[in-house]
Amino acid sequence: MPREQLQVLNALDTAKTQLYHFTAIVIAGMGFFTDAYDLFAISLVTKLLGRIYYHREGALKPGTLPPGVNSSVTAVALVGTLAGQLFFGWLGDKMGRKKVYGMTLAVMVICSLASGLSFGRERRSVMAVLCFFRFWLGFGIGGDYPLSATIMSEYANKKTRGAFIAAVFAMQGFGILASGIVALVVSAAFDHAFSAPSYATNALLSTPVQADYVWRIILMFGAIPAAMTYYWRMKMPETARYTALVAKNAKQAASDMARVLQVDIEAEEQKVETITQDKRNSFGLFSKAFLRRHGLHLLGTTSTWFLLDIAFYSQNLFQKDVFTAIGWIPPAAKMNAIGEVFRVARAQTLIALCSTVPGYWFTVAFIDIIGRFAIQLMGFFFMTVFMFALAIPYHHWTLHDNRIGFIIMYSLTFFFANFGPNATTFVVPAEIFPARLRSTCHGISAAAGKAGAIVGAYGFLYASQSSDPKKTDAGYPPVPEPNGKSLEELSGENEEDDEVQQTTSNRTVPV
Repeated sequence: MPREQLQVLNALDTAKTQLYHFTAIVIAGMGFFTDAYDLFAISLVTKLLGRIYYHREGALKPGTLPPGVNSSVTAVALVGTLAGQLFFGWLGDKMGRKKVYGMTLAVMVICSLASGLSFGRERRSVMAVLCFFRFWLGFGIGGDYPLSATIMSEYANKKTRGAFIAAVFAMQGFGILASGIVALVVSAAFDHAFSAPSYATNALLSTPVQADYVWRIILMFGAIPAAMTYYWRMKMPETARYTALVAKNAKQAASDMARVLQVDIEAEEQKVETITQDKRNSFGLFSKAFLRRHGLHLLGTTSTWFLLDIAFYSQNLFQKDVFTAIGWIPPAAKMNAIGEVFRVARAQTLIALCSTVPGYWFTVAFIDIIGRFAIQLMGFFFMTVFMFALAIPYHHWTLHDNRIGFIIMYSLTFFFANFGPNATTFVVPAEIFPARLRSTCHGISAAAGKAGAIVGAYGFLYASQSSDPKKTDAGYPPVPEPNGKSLEELSGENEEDDEVQQTTSNRTVPV
């Protein structure tokens, strides 16, 4: 039988929806707006990066990023996100949600700007610096997942908690949409100001010098919404559940929530002491008690998020490749560099506007009516149906007359991803774990999702390579394959120094 609830927590659970709820949604949601913008904006400019830094004289097609470079530039932020989710999730339970919340935003602002300022005398230097800052950008983004979800769940009332947490996550849809719109505006402005012929007409002039500013502006724009909300994040009081149940400060919890809810709340110091000293409320993450009570819960949240993100991120990050394959985006040689950015952004914006954003807000509308489990099951089911329907008769969809059908079904896949598991996997871990471990467990669940995203990102690039072994990128192993080669050939003993250095560099350095 459950014990009597603390008055301050009961006041939060039964509070009517009011202004502070919406304020919290906006403050936390702007972080997710920035997260999505930064993670998905890179997919809009990778083709441009290939044209600028990997142009080959006399080639029939524009330069493209080598698979190893492409995977690094695209997925390195996901690796950073995974690390940030684990670290900041743990830190949020140790130091408090509010103290850590500002750190993540500061990292995101600095690294968004630094990504656009990536420098170097050689292309490999530019790519290496870009990857470095995008890793740390991802690290900051990672912290936003467990902290935003935990803060919103601990501020919300019982009746509409699911909708409030989902609304924070739904800002991700607007972030994806904004990345496309910003890319459209910037590329249209530059294409108008610095008109250039297509690659087929004049390969060299098709990429104007000013194109180098386009990708930098698009990436740096992500710092603006994050910087705008930093002050308000610092003004938010610590959540009452953390203050009372973890920090054990009953007076502060009652004072903070009395000010937020504008009601009188008793501190109940003795009751807080009794609750926090109970052995049932003191088990750790690696204890048998946690395994017995929440082991299956953690397995469920991590496994579903992992499986979802394999599909979700591989499709989102490489939409441009899918659209090119079915002919929705013209061949690269028929466009100039900046015009290609515009075409890619237009396609991504259309998908976001028609399916991604509506899917998120359908979840917000129905999650507290039909429940988390039903939405997640429905979403996984329809994603599976539409992906099989696209994949099995794939050749049919590549025909010109069938492209519209492909785009509609492809859009429905994203709709049911977001009106489905992409939202529920974020919501549920913020609700089912105890306060002292809530941020940590959400971070672990989210990190499992990003592990799936990394698998999806690298797996897509591997699967999309040419079936011709001569055209396949073998990767960038630090040690060469010795099979069938002489010892002198492997060690470079019979080659000139410059030749050895160049050969080794080409074989082992991804950028």
